[in-house]
Amino acid sequence: MRLLITNDDSLDCPFLHVLVHALRDAGHDLYVVAPKTEQSWIGASKSRHRAVVVEAVDRGLGCPTWTTDGTPSDCVNIALAHILPEWPDAVVSGINVGLNASLGFILASGTIAGAWEGALHGLPAIALSQDLTFGIFDQIKTPGAAIPREVTETLRRASAHAAEMIPRLVAATKPRSFTVHNINFPYPCRADTGIMRTVPSRVIVPGIFGPRAGDGAHRFVFTLGEPVDPPGSPLTDRAALEAGSISHSILDYTKLGL
Repeated sequence: MRLLITNDDSLDCPFLHVLVHALRDAGHDLYVVAPKTEQSWIGASKSRHRAVVVEAVDRGLGCPTWTTDGTPSDCVNIALAHILPEWPDAVVSGINVGLNASLGFILASGTIAGAWEGALHGLPAIALSQDLTFGIFDQIKTPGAAIPREVTETLRRASAHAAEMIPRLVAATKPRSFTVHNINFPYPCRADTGIMRTVPSRVIVPGIFGPRAGDGAHRFVFTLGEPVDPPGSPLTDRAALEAGSISHSILDYTKLGL
């Protein structure tokens, strides 16, 4: 398959590189267009009030690669309109550093937004995210830190699952369906980890900024939020991850507001 790959953690994120190598090894033809710098929690924003610069680069990925100084949505929009020499079969975004599960995170996610931009162009769209412990997440986000070996092994297994899942998900997605397949991998992810169909957990996420500091600024403070899923509700993405399963939610944007 021809796949356009993007993410929100930047082109230099090792999580994207592991995914790209797995998809290439599986025989897929890839184009990579990813942000120059991290664009997490930026949602589906586009660079309305400034120009976006695109640069062809070589990161050793073995496929045509570009970076932009814009958002994930910018990357996909510009790639489809001006960069790719042929229309891809699907847009794949990720693998994200950390989960993108629950309503409290989905609409804020730059990773899901990159996939959603593909859906806006009528293409099958898949977002991939890797759950992590708080400690590992903080370690990975430390500038200059190496990725722990056990995380790399989990990423390789998650990427192998993704390479196997993507053709099936694309084949099952009708053109112009305005849906995104939101895939979250548990930590650790194993070769025999099962896949569960899920719905997004209902999570309230208040107070994600700390109190006013001495310099007068409020700074982001991460929280998983408070689940408020009704009793007897279908299996949620958060519950599947906690049970050690791969979560597969279908985000159907045609049903918003109905």
